[in-house]
Amino acid sequence: MVDVLWFVEGSEDEQMDPDDAVKVMEGVAHLVSKLSGEQRNELIELLGTMADAESDPARREFLEGFSEGFGLLEDGA
Repeated sequence: MVDVLWFVEGSEDEQMDPDDAVKVMEGVAHLVSKLSGEQRNELIELLGTMADAESDPARREFLEGFSEGFGLLEDGA
């Protein structure tokens, strides 16, 4: 899932229609909003592990911002 979103995020308009890209991103945000607290915590932990292991600075930044950008963090977290 993260790889697909990384591709969508970095795609030029010629590679992917911007409206379709927004739909994909919104769909994932909706999906993760339905995760249980335990599932959410597991995904946040996995994303942290992936970010720590990532050598590409741009991809690391994407991974570090994923939890907040896709609504995994609850208000005040």
